[in-house]
Order: sequence, then structure tokens, then C-alpha cells
Amino acid sequence: MGITLLQQKLCHVETRRLILIMIVIAFTILMFQSRSIIYGKYRLPISPAKKASVLSGSYMVHRVDHHNTNTSDLETTNMYDYEEVNGEDAGDDLELDDVTKRNIDQSLRNELKLESIAAPKNSLGVNRTIKNYGKEVSKDSVVELDANSITPPSLVKRNKQFVETLPVNKHTDLFKNVPFPCKSNSTSIGHLTMRGRRRGRRREQEPMLVSEMNSLLLQSIASSRPMKPRWSSARDRELLSAKLQINNAPAIRSTPELYGSVFRNISIFKRSYELMESILKVYIYKEGEKPIFHQPNLRGIYASEGWFIKLMEGNKQFVVRDPRKAHLFFLPFSSQILRTILYKDSSSSWKNLEKYLKNYLDLIRGKYRFWDRTDGADHFLVGCHDWALKLTRNHMSKCIRALCNSNIAKGFKIGKDVTLPVTAIRSAENPIKDLGGNPPSKRPLLAFFAGSMHGDLRPMLLHHWENKEADMKIVGSMPRDLKGKETYRENMRSSKYCICAKGYEVHTPRVVEAIFYECVPVIISDNYVPPFFEMLNWEAFSVFVLEKDIPNLRNILLSITDEKYIEMQKRVKMVQRHFLWHKKPVKYDLFHMILHSVWYNRISQVKPR
Repeated sequence: MGITLLQQKLCHVETRRLILIMIVIAFTILMFQSRSIIYGKYRLPISPAKKASVLSGSYMVHRVDHHNTNTSDLETTNMYDYEEVNGEDAGDDLELDDVTKRNIDQSLRNELKLESIAAPKNSLGVNRTIKNYGKEVSKDSVVELDANSITPPSLVKRNKQFVETLPVNKHTDLFKNVPFPCKSNSTSIGHLTMRGRRRGRRREQEPMLVSEMNSLLLQSIASSRPMKPRWSSARDRELLSAKLQINNAPAIRSTPELYGSVFRNISIFKRSYELMESILKVYIYKEGEKPIFHQPNLRGIYASEGWFIKLMEGNKQFVVRDPRKAHLFFLPFSSQILRTILYKDSSSSWKNLEKYLKNYLDLIRGKYRFWDRTDGADHFLVGCHDWALKLTRNHMSKCIRALCNSNIAKGFKIGKDVTLPVTAIRSAENPIKDLGGNPPSKRPLLAFFAGSMHGDLRPMLLHHWENKEADMKIVGSMPRDLKGKETYRENMRSSKYCICAKGYEVHTPRVVEAIFYECVPVIISDNYVPPFFEMLNWEAFSVFVLEKDIPNLRNILLSITDEKYIEMQKRVKMVQRHFLWHKKPVKYDLFHMILHSVWYNRISQVKPR
């Protein structure tokens, strides 16, 4: 009995002790959650509820542990400029005293020039060079700071820790219902996932040089790993046989019709072109309603897509009616007409265009089995509107896309996608009207440019070179009447070099115009992949100038010797035939060159099952 009583007393003691410990733990947790962690001078809420409530603030700040690259460990807090969340007041999450707010406002007035903030490479996996207070910093991760952001540098540098500031739109639900966790190429902020390349403004980056594009092209050919088709086809075996013949093409230097100096490998091109003429069959889907489908526009700066659609649909050599006989499948829609008809001036309407294309694709997949066999790798499209690159990046990303906006920094894939030349067609009846230019001895101008002030680059060009040198005619828009247009053409015919400066996007019709008038193109457009890049040696007949080198443009051009210029101008004339439209296609013309690039890129990717 005594032992039993002793055991009961011990149990009561241990129970009370356990209850006391639990109470202490619970009290500690409650106290911990009711307070904030002090970060420098500022108080950061840490409770999960408060983390969720601050996601609609004007911008986010998160702290990164340099020794832990797990992005789920990022700590997200709202630092300033409170916004309501779903109509509920989240102001209690912000605990800044009046002195602190005055300090912030004073810092804003003094330090609003902040452009961007360097981040550790292992935290976001982005390799870039940026400008910070006018000084270049190392090639590490970068997150661009919105110009309207009010965070001064004093708030984003804290000893050895890194604080990253991301702009957030106050008036959208951008961060609502975003999945977690994120993939390796995303930026995770607590329960928030943000695609660095799909949300907000694009991070600054070093432009890719032509030599780097060359290396990337070789790598894409050598290491291409396309998805194996879900079932084999006689067409696949024909493509594999053609690929073997191309790789073993007999060596040649030039032909009466082709000039080896303007090609990367004329032997490869000639054999590939011959096999295309003898083997290639294309099926064109009949589905799709006019005018977006099957009704091309043949004039204007977006005319390339229209001319190709028209000539492809009217072709009898390559087009077949039986899709089982096709090596390639063509999606005949116009990105320009799609944009014109369906886009309305609202923040979300571009998604309606993307949805329209997805619905069309669902129709194709429901009626035919060919898309699903390769996930679209044997399908192709042409799109010359600026938005075509963006509208096709999701549901049609595995297609071979012939795009005017061939920006390698925005998703254009060298070795798979094809650059569609921008051709400003003046006459649909005679697309080669006024072809040609003066000989080198009758080109008194060193350089010529005229055009609207689209984008940021052209105003910079005029700032440095308008009315600065007698032999450099760099001007804005010229009159659009007949006399103004003729003056424009005459200036191109009379210039040694024609400046092809990008507008809002990387592409411009001046590249083809320069070739049309036998003027050496000077391409000033970072990250632009020129047409037929997989075949043509662009450095043999054109000049590439980085955008940052515009102040040195004249010296760059004068450094080219007369002998070198004459050789380049001769090669411009050699390559000219590959950039001309004809109402009835002729061998090696623009229609055949576009189709060949699609064919060649498909051949490069095909592999045995």
C-alpha cells in the first residue's frame, strides 16, 4: 500500500511538472509570435499570417543565407508602403516609427538613382553584369529595381547579408494563388513563386556576341536531345537517311549559283537543299477561319509571314494532301492579323490571343494524331509580329518557329527556331522593284540611317551622330510622301554602310533593305540572331556593333580598310538573291531559304526511336 501511494505521488508531481513545462513552452511561443525580429533599425514580422498578409505590398524584401541555396528558406517581409490585402487592413504588420519614416523619406530624395542590386550567384542562378551607382559590379545574380520603387540603398545593404528588392504592382493580383515550392529556375519568396523571366521587367544582361552564337549553334547541333517520337514512321527513316547524306556531303568550294564565301559550309547547304527539293513533303492544316488563318497580308513590314503563307499554300512541289506522307506540318496563321483582330487595349487581352492559339491547337490535336507523336517537334509556323515570340512560347514552344523577333535573350532557340527576315514590301505585284544600288566608287556617304524613334536605341544613335559628320547622315523620320521615300532609297544606294538599328524589338526591315540596295548592313541590335544563321556566314558581309559602342561607331567603320569594304560589298551582292520574294518562287530565293532553314533544323533534331 505504501509503495502504491508513493507511486501516485510521483505521478502527480511529474504530471504537474509536465503541465508546467507545456505552459512555459506555449507562453514562449505566443510571446515569440506576438513580437517582431529586429533587422537593423527595422522590425520584420515573422509569423506565417503576417508573411501571407504582406504579399501585396509595393515591393518585397527577402534575406538570403549565402551558405544555403534552398530558395524555400527565403524570408519575405514588407518593408514600406503598405497596401490592403483583399480589403483587410494589414497595417499592423508594419511597425516603423516616425523618425524611421522621415529617415527613409530623406534617403529617397538623396538616393533615388539606384538602378539595381547585385545578388549572390548561388541564390538565384543568374549570371549577369549590372550598373550600380554608375559603377560596374561583378557578373553575379541581378534583380532589377523598378524606377518607381522607393527603397533607398541604405535599406538593402546590411553587412555581409544580402537583401533583394523586387518590384510589385500594387494594382494587380500578380502574387495571388502562386504554387509552392518552385522549380530551380524560379525565385521563391516564402509562399510566393516568381519566374524571373516571366514576371515583371527583364533583368539586365550582357549581350551575346556573334561568336558566342556560333558556339551555341554548334553545341545545339552536337548535343541535340529531342524527344523520341511515340511511334516510328517511314518519314522518320527518310529524314535519318537524309541526315546521313548531308553529314557526308561531297566537298565543294563554289558553284555558278552559290558562293562559298557567304556560307558557313557550302557543301552542307548544297546537299541539304538538294535533298529538300527531292524529299520534303509538307501538310498544311485546313482548319482555322479567315482572316487569321489562310488569308495573308502581302504589304508592310510584317509581310514576310504573309508571303510565306501565300506561297506555301499555293505550292505543288512540297505540299501533300495526305498528312501520313508529310515530314513537316504547317500551322498557317498570321500573328499580325491575330493581333489586329483580337487584341483590345487592356492589361490581360494578350492572353486572349495565346488562348485563341491554344484552342486552335486543341482542335488540331483532337482531330489529328500527328502533334502528339512528337509533341509538335515536326510542326512549324511563321510569325513576324513582335508578339509572336511571346504568344508561342508556351503551347507551341517545341514547334520550329520562324520568327522575325529572334531575340535569343527572350526565348528564341538557336538550332531549333528560324529567323524570319523582315521585308518591307512596297509592291505586292512587283516585290523586287528598284532592286540594286550604286557601285562602291559612287557611294559618297560613309553611313546612313533614317527612321522613327522607336525604342531607346535610336534616340541614342541620333544624340551621338545627328549632324555631327558630313559623311554620316543619321536622321529621324523622313517624309512619307513619294519624294521622301525616293530620297530614303537614294541614300541607301549612295552609302557604304547602312545602319540597321533596332526599334522596340531586335528586328528591323533595314537589314534586308540594305542587302536589297547593295549596302553593307551595320547591325546594332544586341541578342539579335540574323536570318539563316545556321547557314550564312554573316560576318563575311555585314558589321555587328554592340549597342554600348554607338559613341565609337564612326571609328569602327573607318577602321575597315577599303579593300575589306569592297570585298564585303561584293558579298552583299552575292547573298542578295537569298533575300528576294518572287510571285512565283525561284531556286534559292527567300521562300526556299526559309523553308530550307525549317527543314534543316528538323533534320538536325531527328533521332532514331
